[in-house]
Amino acid sequence: MATDTMAPDGGMIPWWVVLLEGIAAIIIGVLLLTSPGVTMFALVTFLGVYWLITGIFAIVSIFIDNTSWGWKLFSGVIGIMAGLLILQHPLISTIIVPATGVWVMGIFGVVIGVINLIQAFQGGGWGIGVLGVLSILFGAVLMANPLIGAAALPFVLGSFGLVFGIFALVAAFKLKP
Repeated sequence: MATDTMAPDGGMIPWWVVLLEGIAAIIIGVLLLTSPGVTMFALVTFLGVYWLITGIFAIVSIFIDNTSWGWKLFSGVIGIMAGLLILQHPLISTIIVPATGVWVMGIFGVVIGVINLIQAFQGGGWGIGVLGVLSILFGAVLMANPLIGAAALPFVLGSFGLVFGIFALVAAFKLKP
């Protein structure tokens, strides 16, 4: 029986890392379901700190390796600005960041739906066409009501966190020697 799982870079991930991911996902999932406002506030604040730190590292990395320095500078400045904005206005960011995410998901839904419809008309079958129409409708609803989608987002993410956490726990114990 294997004791590790394959990482995206080709390395091995120990079973206990998968176990910790599962435990963290379950804890965050439960918190999102039981206390969505406070948990989203904390998660968005952590996101602001993360963006600020990665922005600083992106700019510092220009001095270490100046390849793609324009993109590093751009991403660094955007990261620092976004991080500072979230940290300066955490309450409003708790509403705006999820609403923006819902709006982006709505755009993706419409784009994917259009692609599915094109594939359906090119001979992909009526099933993909139905999925395309549903995707367009779902995307349009999300774009029309981003605040309602943002209000539901903690419950959706919490449910996914619980499911992912349970699957990760099962996988970890299967990987354990």
